[in-house]
Amino acid sequence: MQHDLYIAGVDEVGRGPLVGPVVAAAVILGPDHGISHLADSKKLSEKRRQALDLEIREKALCWAIAEASAREIDELNILHASMLAMQRAIEALTVRPSRVLVDGNRMPKCVYAGEPVVKGDATVAEISAASIIAKVHRDAGMIELDRAHPGYGFAAHKGYPTKAHREALVRLGPLDEHRRSFGPVARVLAGNAS
Repeated sequence: MQHDLYIAGVDEVGRGPLVGPVVAAAVILGPDHGISHLADSKKLSEKRRQALDLEIREKALCWAIAEASAREIDELNILHASMLAMQRAIEALTVRPSRVLVDGNRMPKCVYAGEPVVKGDATVAEISAASIIAKVHRDAGMIELDRAHPGYGFAAHKGYPTKAHREALVRLGPLDEHRRSFGPVARVLAGNAS
């Protein structure tokens, strides 16, 4: 097997939400993956993302998903927690990549050769694949959280700071899964919600 063909694409999702982990994925598609219509997960319908998620998990040479928790986000800040989640995803790969390409303009700690690629989720198939499985994984976690804590609307807004989420936060109070360092949550905790 030629290891120069093993590019790992890495991306994260969930930097903006007020609740839950930031999720990263790393994917090595291999040269003959046969997956078409890969794109930035944000540009795909939920149904299309879910279909591609199954295809990626089935056909990719290797993939891994990792998280940094809300508590880690509060301790480290969102940027460093995102880097940590990406580092964990890369380290969890069971196939050694020849190169790692990361969406964005920063590179997490990594023992492999690699570089960041601005807008890589739209231009590099491996990064697109990583963005898709990370998004589907995180959305599924928000649906589970919604089942455990109805009233916040997590299944609908996926934890983003929508008007409905901010109102539920004031009405019901923050959960353990809420990111206490994020403004809307911090204000509710301080009694200054408005």
